[in-house]
Amino acid sequence: KLCAELLSTHCFAGGEAQPGQVRTFLLSKAQAWVCTTEGGEGGADDGSAPPAEAELTDVDSPKPATAVTPWEVSGNVDYDKLVRDFGCDHITPAMIARIEWLTKRKAHPFLRRGLFFSHRDLNELLDRYERGEPFYLYTGRGPSSESMHVGHLVPFMFTQWLQEAFNVPCVIQMTDDEKFLFRGNTFDELARMTRNNVREIIACGFDIKKTFIFSDFDYVGHMYRNVVRVQSCVTASQARGVFGFTLADSIGKWAFPAVQAAPSFSSSFPHIFPPEGKPVFCLIPQAIDQDPYFRMTRDVAPRLGFLKPALIHSKFFPALQGPNSKMSASVFNSALFLTDTPQQVKDKVNQFAYSGGGATKEIHMRDGGNPDVDVAYQYLRFFLDDDVELQRIHDNYKAGRMLTGELKGKLIDLVNEILAAHRTRLAAATDSVVDEFMRVRPLQF
Repeated sequence: KLCAELLSTHCFAGGEAQPGQVRTFLLSKAQAWVCTTEGGEGGADDGSAPPAEAELTDVDSPKPATAVTPWEVSGNVDYDKLVRDFGCDHITPAMIARIEWLTKRKAHPFLRRGLFFSHRDLNELLDRYERGEPFYLYTGRGPSSESMHVGHLVPFMFTQWLQEAFNVPCVIQMTDDEKFLFRGNTFDELARMTRNNVREIIACGFDIKKTFIFSDFDYVGHMYRNVVRVQSCVTASQARGVFGFTLADSIGKWAFPAVQAAPSFSSSFPHIFPPEGKPVFCLIPQAIDQDPYFRMTRDVAPRLGFLKPALIHSKFFPALQGPNSKMSASVFNSALFLTDTPQQVKDKVNQFAYSGGGATKEIHMRDGGNPDVDVAYQYLRFFLDDDVELQRIHDNYKAGRMLTGELKGKLIDLVNEILAAHRTRLAAATDSVVDEFMRVRPLQF
């Protein structure tokens, strides 16, 4: 009976469940049985609350060495394993060549270097585009800091390139409600950080005529019908299985994933896509830790008569401290912020950037360095456009012909160049420009 219920659960029936969801599902069932056994559905005989999920976990089961969830990324991430576990597909050289053929331009470095590396239904999106059907881009940002760091730029730089290459509209969700629910920020803090972050996003070069940026607090009423449609299709057991929610979490947390799902459907934006028109396909560039939100979204879409969004996933941007760490806006020395001065960038890279070089100059020149773990080189993979120069740096560093100090110097110069250009564009993103990007209005495409 339990197996039949498990297989009939929408979360698993869609074929996109990840390992761990089955275990969570069984734990939720065990909790219900314990409550019933000890005193009926209302709880134990003594009137106490039902046992929390933590009380039912296996004490002998160690915490996984690697964790990839929307709220935690830790350990040494095996991206091939993630693709298998999540049920995604690798982006192939043939797909990149097709993108270049369709857009008549060289693929973005993030694609050429495998930094955006997996997808869901990208081929279908390209088929539709080749037939002349429109699509739109959807990405977002949780405003959790006064300033974003360079790692936050990655999805926006790529989304802006996609917008320009394919000449399509883009919607950008600012999940201020999520940060209220999950981090406890005040409304005043969120209002300030949202506008600051919107300015930084605008400075990535988005086309004001083709881009709508919205705060959930301000816009949710326009898409609320789609929010509750999604909520009506997802049970508590499914939400727990996908996101790991517990009975200690607020009902706001349990309900939030539907808010992030709704912009995947073009009917959430009637001012952009008129209701009398056909549904428009959606492409969502994202870091792969956000995939659970959209596995859920893709599962419910057919039942609601909506198109499944296509997804394209990026690898994680490492912290300065090394490949097994996470760049965090709350840890100042783990990140290069958009507001850092040239001297701060220099000091952080020189003091904190993990090196793959030898212990001494002599050892390094004899044995060479390891660019695969060297943070300065990894950052250059993201931000240096010249493939030939990047390969030269790789080869010289690996052979010991380039020292760590020289490699870090190249990164310092490049990051300061990028930040200077961003500051110039940021100065043009005045309050009136921010207001226009966030105004509910038709887009031109």
